[in-house]
Amino acid sequence: MTRHKAVRGPLLARNALLNLFGQGLPLIIGVLTTPRVVGTLGPERYGVLAMALVVLGYCGLLDFGLGRAATRFVASALSSGYEEKVPAIAWTAVMVQAGLGLLGAVVLITATPLLVERVLNIPPSLIDEARSSFYVLAFSIPAVLVSGSLRGVLEAAQRFDLLNAAAAPLSAANFLLPYIGVTLGWNLPGIVAVLLASRTVGAVVFFVLSVRVFPSLMRFPRFHPAEAKLLLGFGGWITISSVVGPLLVYVDRFALGILMTMTAVAYYAAPYEIVTRLLIVPISLVGTLFPAFSGRYQGGSLSALEILVASSMKYLLLVLAPLVVVLLAFSREILWLWLGPDFASQSALALGILSVGLLANSVAQVPFALIQGLGRPDVTAKIHLAEVPIQVVLAWALVSRWGITGAAVAWTARTTLDAMLLSVAALRVSSISWRSLVSNQVPQVLGCVAIIGLAAAGARAFVPSLSLRVLALGASVALWVIVIWYRILSDGDRRLITQVLPQAAVK
Repeated sequence: MTRHKAVRGPLLARNALLNLFGQGLPLIIGVLTTPRVVGTLGPERYGVLAMALVVLGYCGLLDFGLGRAATRFVASALSSGYEEKVPAIAWTAVMVQAGLGLLGAVVLITATPLLVERVLNIPPSLIDEARSSFYVLAFSIPAVLVSGSLRGVLEAAQRFDLLNAAAAPLSAANFLLPYIGVTLGWNLPGIVAVLLASRTVGAVVFFVLSVRVFPSLMRFPRFHPAEAKLLLGFGGWITISSVVGPLLVYVDRFALGILMTMTAVAYYAAPYEIVTRLLIVPISLVGTLFPAFSGRYQGGSLSALEILVASSMKYLLLVLAPLVVVLLAFSREILWLWLGPDFASQSALALGILSVGLLANSVAQVPFALIQGLGRPDVTAKIHLAEVPIQVVLAWALVSRWGITGAAVAWTARTTLDAMLLSVAALRVSSISWRSLVSNQVPQVLGCVAIIGLAAAGARAFVPSLSLRVLALGASVALWVIVIWYRILSDGDRRLITQVLPQAAVK
């Protein structure tokens, strides 16, 4: 019996970079292909496609938290030196999720007429296409759920190289296939059908890779009631977050779809997609942190955990700040170049507001992963439950008053509250002190980010000339970088940036 090798900083950095590449490549492809898809389908038909994918995202989370639970318990088994437990955990999770996926497909098929004909404000001319698309989409739910458990096994083993080698092209297919479909003149059900095929192929690929890492998975699958009880016990609270989470994320779109039109959904979905796609940066890092936390972080003392948490929050703020500055200062120009003047006119303000929420949502990913990795998913679930009525009231009231701008304000307000609550809860669960965040310059970096963000917003509001805005923001960002480098970052931070990350990138 051998103990699993401890997870160290260089490995976390390398895996975060792999995750960033694996998610960044599809993002680039999505940016390039979306204008053609939107232009060919039109705002209303694209809105139906976006809403169908929202419904799939919600149904795909009917896994009772087993994907996340599989990651945690496989990582814990490996860190404790009990690799022989992996097949029982993995196969039990896969078998339960396959059953839940079939149940989810039946639920969506049954609910489709109600959703399409009564709940969503879909134009009569698109009812038939929308109904057929939702029916086809339902059959992809089992593949989505099974893939979640298999991905969890790879994450627990820290095999993000294999995971991203498969996930990057599969995620890129989500954008390429609709592009190919509209080029060939397919209707919505045809586009959704090829997306279904892609998700099925993905489940098979993740299984093959999992077997490569753990050959013991090739033995005959067996269901283990004891492991199921363990997984479901942990996953029960994850399930609450999984069910409530999409409601918090998508309630603004549902409010737009019910109170306004599918065109409004499309005008909101475009800036929302830009902002949420940038979440690949925190998700890339947190994807490596969660299994490390789940293995009880074999780095040793509490101080090592404090440094890891504070550094993660600090670097997320530093990396995302320039991106948010660009979105705040040039939202109209970005949308005009990407999707044309109509989207630039309708969606620019929403994009700027959502970019502020991006920072809050990114920072929140670290305490979220810490709380769940330390075995307290009940804490995150209770926080999300408390946020539901707040978000529903905010979204409904603000969408009714300000349309897509109100939806953006509601989302940003909720993500800011979420970051605050999760951070406080993480400090209590982990015994990390506020002083560790202060000593690692997290509040100082946050203050600097706020200053440069206000400068970007001011430039957008009071500097109409694009060239002057570019010059002003360029000079501001250059000064900001100098202040951060010489006045905020420690010697250890500078060594990490100049030495550790480049070395990790080539390993």
